[in-house]
Amino acid sequence: MTYPRTHAAGRRAGTAPSLRGGRPAAAVRPRVPPRRGPGGRRLLAALLVVGLLASVLPWWLGTPAGSLRTTAATVTAAGRITGLVAGYLLLVQVLMTSRLPVLERWVGGERIGRWHRDVGATLLVAVLAHVSLILVGYAGLEDNSVLTEAGVLLRDHEDMVSAFAAAGILVLVGLTGVRAIRTVLPYELWHALHLSSYAVLLLGFGHQFSNGAQLFRPGPVRSFWIAMYVLVVAALLWGRTVAPLAFNLRHRLRVADVVAESPDTVSIYLTGARLDRLDLLGGQFFRWRFLTRGCWWQSHPFSVSAAANGRWLRITVKVVGAHTADLRDLDAGTRVWAEGPSGTFTAAHRTRERALLIAGGSGITPIRAMLEELPPGAALIYRARTPADVLLHRELDWLARARDTSIWYVVGSRHDPGPRQVLSPAGLRRLVPDVARRDVYLCGPPGLVAQSLRVLRQAGVPRRQIHLATFEL
Repeated sequence: MTYPRTHAAGRRAGTAPSLRGGRPAAAVRPRVPPRRGPGGRRLLAALLVVGLLASVLPWWLGTPAGSLRTTAATVTAAGRITGLVAGYLLLVQVLMTSRLPVLERWVGGERIGRWHRDVGATLLVAVLAHVSLILVGYAGLEDNSVLTEAGVLLRDHEDMVSAFAAAGILVLVGLTGVRAIRTVLPYELWHALHLSSYAVLLLGFGHQFSNGAQLFRPGPVRSFWIAMYVLVVAALLWGRTVAPLAFNLRHRLRVADVVAESPDTVSIYLTGARLDRLDLLGGQFFRWRFLTRGCWWQSHPFSVSAAANGRWLRITVKVVGAHTADLRDLDAGTRVWAEGPSGTFTAAHRTRERALLIAGGSGITPIRAMLEELPPGAALIYRARTPADVLLHRELDWLARARDTSIWYVVGSRHDPGPRQVLSPAGLRRLVPDVARRDVYLCGPPGLVAQSLRVLRQAGVPRRQIHLATFEL
């Protein structure tokens, strides 16, 4: 087991080193943000459950007792229920992708991403069940084959063609969301396909209100559903258009400098207006769009790699593709369009006073920013394949002294005995004896995160104390 550098930091703050490129590091502030409890998240979850019950309640109230006497009638009723559930879940999906600031603050981009994935799988099942049950139920009621009934629905029912198209798009989006498929797709292609899900909202709208047994009649139920559509579309416009426009007009970000941290990693410094008023926490991310040739049409999520200091922002990017390679050649003065900040991977969302942070490779960037805001006494395990892959080590060494942080640099292949010993339940407890009583922040390659999750759970760390940095939406 090799530790190129091990720091059990002292309690005396030192002097910040100069960053490469001549840009001084911001002084570490002893500011620890107050905790943000789970109240907002729980309130939103309760509201979503109430909305689901309210969306199905009209069927319950409008279905006479004893009307489900035949198999065909029961199957048709199940199709209508799954249709109401699918319609509601679709609205929830769009709401979660709206990037509404209040949702980002209450829940956070990481958790919203997980909710979005889980609800998306349920939505796909509900849509397929709705289509299948309705076809079988109607075919039984009208004594047709399923294929014949499908033709009747497409030919004789208003907005049914668009409804089938919406179901097809949802199936396509669902398949590309499978991890094995998504990992082989370019991010830009996956993102473009995912955006097509907004068309489902438009294509399915007419079908719901022209053929839905509970929605085609004017009345309070129809008005309630229309109101939900209006609110979701308004949230989408606000979160995707109005709020980002206001943010960028207020701060007017530009590239100030691009500094090489390693042969395949660069730090991009940005300046702008009113940065002292920016509500940013270390560990949060923005979706960045650099308005220059070859880059303007792509938006990618990157965490800030230094806490807010009122003078500049910084992201540290590893070159992994054509877009990130182009970022090495950005000119000073390039305009930047940013959306955020997002995420709950912050000191404000801790549940304990002490923390363990586990980073791999470029996953150190949000953690480096968090170290400025976590309470003293944190511990950091930084995994890297080679010493050259250790990023921002001078800043980390300084923060170890200034913030009373213990840092272990664990360098080598995942098959080497040293790293394997460290990332084991016994190894973690040896380095951090009170690991089960700490918050744990994880950021790095998927393999490292999955392995660390297993080890942490085996070491007795409760799931609620484990925080993951993800950028799903």
